[in-house]
Amino acid sequence: MYEYDEMCIQVFLEQQLKLFPKKVAKTQEEAEDFLEMCMAVVCKNIKEVREYLEEAGADIAGMTKEDLEEAQEVFALPDGRYLVVDA
Repeated sequence: MYEYDEMCIQVFLEQQLKLFPKKVAKTQEEAEDFLEMCMAVVCKNIKEVREYLEEAGADIAGMTKEDLEEAQEVFALPDGRYLVVDA
């Protein structure tokens, strides 16, 4: 099980409507539970995001760095890492 730090949880809580039509979490605890349930991944850079998505079988051929950063399931964290929520 992955431990999500406060930054991951807060960014997901604030930006979850990017991925879902309505909120799936209202509190930090609910957000952390949701991230654990869907086995969200924290990547240290966009290269790791690409590798993760390729391994997961996502069709990302031809996607630029900017395309990846704007993907619904990719959440940029203020410290340069990325949270990937595969829901």
